[in-house]
This record gives sequence, structure tokens and C-alpha cells, in this order.
Amino acid sequence: MNSSRDSWDNDYRRRGRLWGGGASLFPRLPCSSRILELGCGDGKTTASLVHAGCSVTAIDFSSHAASLCRDTCTGQEQVSILIADAMKTPFCNESFDTVVASHVTSHLSGSGRRCLAGEVLRVLARSGTMYFRDFSTGDFRYGRGRETETGTFTRKNGIATHYFTDSEVLTLFSGLTVLSCVQHRWEMRIRGTVFSRAEIVAEFKKTP
Repeated sequence: MNSSRDSWDNDYRRRGRLWGGGASLFPRLPCSSRILELGCGDGKTTASLVHAGCSVTAIDFSSHAASLCRDTCTGQEQVSILIADAMKTPFCNESFDTVVASHVTSHLSGSGRRCLAGEVLRVLARSGTMYFRDFSTGDFRYGRGRETETGTFTRKNGIATHYFTDSEVLTLFSGLTVLSCVQHRWEMRIRGTVFSRAEIVAEFKKTP
């Protein structure tokens, strides 16, 4: 199942800005790039890209997320924030030089993930670059919640999360040329207990 719009709206309404700090692991992008961010959430990645001097179009299907993203990017002229669905974007073919999908693909069903991959291929310009980032099966939260699809677990708040393997990511974006695909691992300490986090960070290119 896809995480529902209502589930995300309720979560953002209740908890406000969920993620602080700046986004990491994304390479420096040319300021002239036309950048699309899918699923901008509260604006953590959007703000990092804008502060680096990039012009960004950011979308999210949650109106509350879009509002928080606008607040995060207040005063920045080189950002456009829209309420739109990453599975069916309102943009023309080959509109963007760069597409960023950071922790958004995992919240879609198998069919939804394929729709997102198709949209990336459609809106990405020739020789354009796509950056992917999402949790892997090595993350400590893998297996927590009710399994609604293979590798996908839904929490009590109605938000579903899929945990990827490397091969899944490469297969999902097989219409693009893979430049890199690595596992990023780190530790998180909560009340004295250490938890292992793991995500996949990948870069793809649309070949002419």
C-alpha cells in the first residue's frame, strides 16, 4: 500500500517539522541545473540545495509538508514548492537536469514505486542525473510494523515504509545508467541504546 495523504498530513500536523539539520551525501550540483525534488517533506533537503545556490522545484502531496517546506525556505527566491504527486507529476518531458528522490520512494507500494521511476525517466533531460536515497533492509527498523507487501511495513500511524536491497534499487531504475550504488551505515543512540541505521545512496544518469 502507499502511505496515504491523510496519514502524512496528520503526522506533519501533529509533529510539525520532523527532521532537523541539513541533508548530506549529495554531491555539489551546478547552480545552473534545473532540479526537481520529489517528496520534499518539511524541506530539509530542499533547504540544503537552495543554500548551496541551486534553483529547485520541490513537490509533496501533503499540503502540510509543503507549508512546512515553504517556512523552512522562507526568503529564498530560487525555490518553487508545489503540492503534487511524485507518481504523476505536472511537468513536461525532459524538464529537469537533476531529479532528487530522498526517502520518498520507500513510502509507495510496488506499483507506486514503478510509477515514480517512470516519471523520473520521463521528466529527466538527456544526460541528466538522478539521486536516490532510502533505507535498506539492514536498518534496525526493518521488520517493525505490519508487513503489507514483501519488505514493506506499515506503522500504527498508517505510514508504510519499504526497505530496499541494492538489487531492487538497480532494477527499479533500470531505464537509467547506474553510476554508483552504496550502502551508508551509521549508529543512532536512543536513551543509551545503540541502533544501527542503513540506507542506500545511488546515482543514475539518463543516457542519450
